[in-house]
Amino acid sequence: MTDIKGRADRFLTKILSGESMTYKQIFSIFLPIWVDQMFITSLNMLNTAMVSSSGVAAVSAVSMVDSLNLFLLNVFVAIATGGTVIVAQYKGNSDPAMMSKAAVQALVTVTYLAVGLAVILLIFQGPTLTLLFGAAEQEVLSNAQTYMVASYISYPCFAIYQAVCGALRGAADTKSSLVISLITNISYVLMNFFFINLLQMGVLGLSISLNLSRLLGMLCAMLYLLKLNHSFAIEWRDLFHFDFTIQKRILTVGIPFAAEQLFFNGGKLLTQTFVVQLGTLSMTVLAICNSLTSLTQITGNAIGLTTVTVVGQCMGRGDVRDSKKFAKSLLLVSCVTFVIFELILYPFMPILIQLFSPPAEIVGTIWTILIFTGIANPLLWSMSFIMPNTLRAAGDSKFTSIASMLSMWLFRVILGYVVGIMLGFGIVGVWVAMLLEWGVRSLIFMLRFRSGRWSRHKLI
Repeated sequence: MTDIKGRADRFLTKILSGESMTYKQIFSIFLPIWVDQMFITSLNMLNTAMVSSSGVAAVSAVSMVDSLNLFLLNVFVAIATGGTVIVAQYKGNSDPAMMSKAAVQALVTVTYLAVGLAVILLIFQGPTLTLLFGAAEQEVLSNAQTYMVASYISYPCFAIYQAVCGALRGAADTKSSLVISLITNISYVLMNFFFINLLQMGVLGLSISLNLSRLLGMLCAMLYLLKLNHSFAIEWRDLFHFDFTIQKRILTVGIPFAAEQLFFNGGKLLTQTFVVQLGTLSMTVLAICNSLTSLTQITGNAIGLTTVTVVGQCMGRGDVRDSKKFAKSLLLVSCVTFVIFELILYPFMPILIQLFSPPAEIVGTIWTILIFTGIANPLLWSMSFIMPNTLRAAGDSKFTSIASMLSMWLFRVILGYVVGIMLGFGIVGVWVAMLLEWGVRSLIFMLRFRSGRWSRHKLI
């Protein structure tokens, strides 16, 4: 047993340790993020399954609005990621005072942005619904409007919660971020069970749960940041101070990433309108497949978030060699874990599919998409989504964003429309176009990483 431990230690030291940090430090960052991602994904899937008890119209409505939410909420995540990168680099540079200032400025920015955007969207929610989803059935539209209004109201709470958790990840305080996330997401599921399953309130119950859980998450995040944490020294009055110098550094990362998210998720939203044309059953297939495939990507997402912190801290120290080593090692770990988790998870897919109570005629289509995605995940997903985090953590945001936007619109959107709608391959054609776009992204980011240009940026 001692010999096995020794070999494992030597192997992990070889691939996941460097001058900047050891594999044990990386694991201490990764494990809370992984648990967080596992709970978020599993609970979101459970929420979708609970909503499915209200019928396919409810599932389709929530899926439609969530595609719009993903488009908008990722703007807040992008700015929060800018804060994560700057905090991580100051952490690597051993400058706690500037870490605190960076955390505050990220929080200030997302708060103003979220409040302003929520007000505008609430004013124009009717025309937005008609423009994007006017072709949907009336029952779907009615449910979608209820959920849409509730989502907009919750934006400020979500943005503040994300900014705090992003700053904590940048400081490598991922355990605290995990606790806040668990409180938010577990309360969401429990309230959904109460409002949807017990009170039979359907989409309205989901809307109430969404707002209450995000409010609770925001309150817990702010309480921890101001009273309980040891990573930052922040007081209430700091939240009303606007520092243009630090804002510029955060937005240097955040704005290109936000633009990328707008265009990238805008493309996904446009793709959603293709699916609306295919009918309610195709929309249900999309909702179920999004939930199930996200289960296989839990570890990949966790490694992606870990990469931002690890590479950011290495670049803050000026250690490009470790940045390159950790980027390659984490990428390899992600590819291997995809294979392992799919071998474990796919035998249980028949049970998981039935959680959504799908009509019998769409089960075959669901399986086709799951098989294609299972093949593509280990080959393409990691390079497509983890490698950009390496580039972004080093400050190479503009290239990353432009490449992502072009690949999305030229391949996923246009090719998805041609294959899915014009050639008649339906939802499977739209989904396959997405997988092909992963391949294009992978090639672009691999070539950028090998060029070394990403490591020449200076943020702090």
